[in-house]
Amino acid sequence: MEENKKKEIRQKKNMTEVSEKSLEKTGSGGFRINIHLILLAAIVLVIGFSAFRLYKWNKGTPSDYDPNFQTTDFDIEVMDSLIPLAPDKREGYEDDGVTTILCLGDDPFSLEQGENGLAEQIARKTGATVYNGSFTGTTMAAQFASYNDGYILDAFSFSYVAKSLASGDFDLMKTAATYSYDENFAKTAQMLSELDMNTVDMICVMYDGSDYINKRPCDDPNAPYDEITYTGALRSGVKAIQDAYPHIRIVVMSHTFCHSIGEDGNFQNGDRADLGHGTLSHYLQKERDATMDVSVSFIDNFYGTINEDNYLDYMTDYIHFNDAGRELLAQRFADCLFPDA
Repeated sequence: MEENKKKEIRQKKNMTEVSEKSLEKTGSGGFRINIHLILLAAIVLVIGFSAFRLYKWNKGTPSDYDPNFQTTDFDIEVMDSLIPLAPDKREGYEDDGVTTILCLGDDPFSLEQGENGLAEQIARKTGATVYNGSFTGTTMAAQFASYNDGYILDAFSFSYVAKSLASGDFDLMKTAATYSYDENFAKTAQMLSELDMNTVDMICVMYDGSDYINKRPCDDPNAPYDEITYTGALRSGVKAIQDAYPHIRIVVMSHTFCHSIGEDGNFQNGDRADLGHGTLSHYLQKERDATMDVSVSFIDNFYGTINEDNYLDYMTDYIHFNDAGRELLAQRFADCLFPDA
């Protein structure tokens, strides 16, 4: 019995030795596998992979940026604000079926009134009947707080023209026109006095940078309807027309880029030279704010049409437009308001 137990113990011992030896061999080649080498290899592999990832992260991805590349192009956000006329403003109004536009402003409309004129090109591009009620050399704002016979151009500034249209009283305008050397003043004043405003569907207002160049105050926060300020005259004139003819949609086209002429006779960039009341872009922003105040549409020509980069192609001098410039302005107007024309 005791002999059998000893025999079993010897057998178990032999089996244990065989198992341990088997663990030290692999395959027919009999190579030994060392657990320490396996762990060491795993650690090296992890460290190597981490180092590779760190190297790749530090290297980054290739960039297309070329520090030597130069361009004059820049991204511009055009500040158009197209506000449709509220439906209730047309209640009770009898539409004659003809789209009629009245253009008010200064040189962009008045200097050329042939087939290449701005008003005429707007008519062609929109199919509308267009009347040109502009006066050369005038401004949006009046020069004096009350009318002065010594400065007749105030009678043709925007707020004065708008109030004449709203009231139907053109006596001051017609009298002032008799003192003008420009025969178109009297003709235009007469046309406006005879125009039936009930047939007008839209008024397009555009003045160039003349208010800026003539140093008209841009804005008076304490007197938002002051007619000797650029934006005050705009608000005052628009409000007068809205009260008299609520069915008319009013669209303000902003000035474009222009220069002023310095004391040395050289051009001054209008977007850099402050003549006392801000630069051209300041006037632009204030004009847009004023149109928002009185809920009328605004077309940004300063950034969206003729700007500092392209003005040489569209202007004859520091402020006036050539035929191509007027065509571009007319197309911009049509694209904004008559996209299907």
